Amino acid sequence: MTTHDDRPNMIFIMADDHAAHAMGCYGSYRNTTPNLDRIAAEGMRLDNCFCTNSICTPSRAAILTGMYPHANGVITFNAPPSNHVTFPQMLRNSGYHTAMIGKWHLGCEPTGFDHWNVLPRQGRYHDPKFIDNGVETRIEGYVTDIITDLTLDALQNRPRDRPFCVLSHHKAPHDMWESDDKHAAMFADADIPEPTTLFDDYASHATAVRQSTQTIGATRPGHTLYEAETGHIEDSVARRKAQYQEYMKRYLRCVASIDDNVGRILDYLDENGLADNTIIIYTSDQGFFLGEHGWYDKRFMYEESLRMPFVARFPGGIQPGISDDHIILNTDFAATLLDYAGLKPAPGMQGQSFRGILAGEEPGSWREIMYYRYYRSHFNTPSHWGVRTKRYKYIYYNLSMEHELYDLTQDSSEIRNVYGDPGYKDVRRHLRSEVKRLQDELGDTDDSYQGEVRAWELLSQPHHPIFGL
Repeated sequence: MTTHDDRPNMIFIMADDHAAHAMGCYGSYRNTTPNLDRIAAEGMRLDNCFCTNSICTPSRAAILTGMYPHANGVITFNAPPSNHVTFPQMLRNSGYHTAMIGKWHLGCEPTGFDHWNVLPRQGRYHDPKFIDNGVETRIEGYVTDIITDLTLDALQNRPRDRPFCVLSHHKAPHDMWESDDKHAAMFADADIPEPTTLFDDYASHATAVRQSTQTIGATRPGHTLYEAETGHIEDSVARRKAQYQEYMKRYLRCVASIDDNVGRILDYLDENGLADNTIIIYTSDQGFFLGEHGWYDKRFMYEESLRMPFVARFPGGIQPGISDDHIILNTDFAATLLDYAGLKPAPGMQGQSFRGILAGEEPGSWREIMYYRYYRSHFNTPSHWGVRTKRYKYIYYNLSMEHELYDLTQDSSEIRNVYGDPGYKDVRRHLRSEVKRLQDELGDTDDSYQGEVRAWELLSQPHHPIFGL
C-alpha cells in the first residue's frame, strides 16, 4: 500500500472554453502562452484529447465522475451528477487534502472537498461573488487573479502532513470576454489572422448545421457580438471581419491573463520546493470555435469544439518534451489521477487510466475510436452523436436524420462531407456499426431520458414558437 508521504500532490487547473489552438504549444498563430508552453515543454502535450459532450456542465461532471453524461445523469447545464462518487471524494477518503477554487458550474454544492470557494453559476469577471464553504462574499478585483490568489492561499494554508489535490478552475475565457487592466490594450493595433473557414457557406454540411445561431455577428439576445462597435458597417463581409477582430482580441486578452496566473502557480511550486512531487495539469472543459466555420461557441462535434487542450508535468513521472496522439477522453481523467494516488477507479467509472501513456509507455491496448453525443438543441445547434478515429469522423443529426463523414487526413478543416462518396462506402458502414456498438457498450440507450431528449429536439424545429432564441 502506497503511503501518504510517497504519493504525489496534484494541481488541476481548468479554464472554461479555452481552445487548444489558442495556445502556443498547440501551434497558435494568434497568440503566445509562455507559461502554458512551459508545462508542455517540461511535461507532455496530448494532441487527441476530446470531450464526450461539448458543453460546460456535462464535461465537468464527466471529469469528476469518470462517467459519460448519460451515465452520470448530467446531459445539460447546471445539473448535479446525482450521487455518483467523484475522484476528489475518493482522494479525500484516502488521506488527501482536497480543495476546489473557482468555477464549479454544477447544480449542487461542491462535495468531497476539505475546502471550497466557488463562483455562483457563471460568475462575474470584475468584483465577483464567491461562495466560501457555503458563505457568500464579494471580492474586489479581476476574477482570474482572484482565483489564483485563493488557490495560492489554499496551498499555503494546507496541512503539511498530507498530500494535496487542488482544483483551480477559471471562468475565463468564457463569454463575454472582459479583460483585466493589464491586458486591456493588448492587440489594440494588431490584425489577428483569420481562419480559412471564416466564411464557410456550409454547402457540404448537413442542412441541420445551417440553423445554428452561434455565428459571429448573429443577433441573439445577450450574445450579439459587438454590435455597438461594428453595427454601422453595412457590408456584411466587412462587418464579420470587424466582429471577428473584436471577438478574438477580447478572447485572447482573457487567455493572456490565465497564462500569467499559471506562471504564478509554477513560481509558487518552485519557490516552495513542491515542483518535483506535484502533478500539474492544465486543460479546459471543452474546445471553442475561434471563427472557424464562421462560429464562436462550441457544441458541435467539429474539431475546434471537440478537442480539449491537455498539458501535464510531473518530474520523474511524465515524460518531458513530447506529444502523444492516443485518443484520450475527459472520462479518463478521474481514473488517471486516482492511479497516481494508488487507487482503483470506483465501480461505474467508465474511463481508463492513461498514466502509462504520460510516462511515455506504449499501452498494450487502447481505444482506437471515441463516442460523442450532444443532447440538447440549444442556440439552434442540433442534437447529434458520432464517432471519431484518428483519421475519420462520422456525425449523425438524429432529428433531421442527416449524416456527415470527414476524412481528417485529407480535410482537416472539415468542409467536405464525403458521406455520399462511393469511395467511402466501407468506411461509412464501419463507423455506423461502431456507433451502435459503442452505444450498446456504454449504455446510451435513451431509455431513462427519452422524453427530455425528444422535447429538446423539438425546440430545434423552425416552427417552434421560440425557435431562434
